[in-house]
Amino acid sequence: MSPIRDRLRIAVQKSGRLADASLDLLRRAGLAFRASRDRLFLYGENLPVDVLLVRDDDIPGLLVEGSCELGIVGRNVLEEARLEVGDDFAREQFALGFGACRLALAVPQDEPIDAPEQLVGLRIATSYPAQLGAWLAAHGIEARIVQLSGSVEIAPRLGKADAICDLVQTGSTLVANRLREIGTVMHSEAVLAIAPHVPAAVMPLAERLMARISGTLQGADARLVMMRAPRAALDAIRRVLPASDPPSVLGLDGEPDTVAMQALCSVAPDWPQLEELRRLGARSVMVLNVERMLG
Repeated sequence: MSPIRDRLRIAVQKSGRLADASLDLLRRAGLAFRASRDRLFLYGENLPVDVLLVRDDDIPGLLVEGSCELGIVGRNVLEEARLEVGDDFAREQFALGFGACRLALAVPQDEPIDAPEQLVGLRIATSYPAQLGAWLAAHGIEARIVQLSGSVEIAPRLGKADAICDLVQTGSTLVANRLREIGTVMHSEAVLAIAPHVPAAVMPLAERLMARISGTLQGADARLVMMRAPRAALDAIRRVLPASDPPSVLGLDGEPDTVAMQALCSVAPDWPQLEELRRLGARSVMVLNVERMLG
């Protein structure tokens, strides 16, 4: 175990599809950093929170060994490491809404295979043997797993495998290698993970940062809807608004039949909803972006 520190550490991918979005999320959560000379360590300037810039595959191990307390990592990477290590492992706190992809099964386009059940007895190349093995066992499919560290998509052309199990985003790489999907093993995206053992000295800071990140994510889709409305139409207006907390209603001086109303909605009202609000008598309807939320 690493010595107890008074500064929180969070590991993120140093390069790749999650890198820029991870750092942008931390900045939107209010963190400011100064980079080290080698640009592998970001020193927190306004909070005692430092960022380790590492390989995506190294993040689960760093969490387990205590080198960092939080990590932003692909769910596929976290789950593969968990299956290899066991239960006393880093756990997912919540999804972050970017880096969406899927771990998919694919075969050469000219092969007469249309479903995963037809892979019985065949070879499947993958960089995720633990997840593939667990999925095959759960579905009663007996196939041989060929573990590769890279270039999985060309394994069938090299004669190393009959099918592959690899990460897919748009599917363009599969098409370029004359492959087609026949099934999905798991859906993945970037997640915030926490170490199995967080020192008491930094746990309050970890909870504070997690609350900030959660609030930033909630604010991304939330909208504040403000309007003037007839008091008699309040119940009907509440039913039209997207899922929201109970709205705030204020009386207006000199206008006993009209109120000022504001509601925090989980998503923006669409145009038909706005038109219905106007039909119900709402006026001066404004839909405002919410930069961040803290419950």
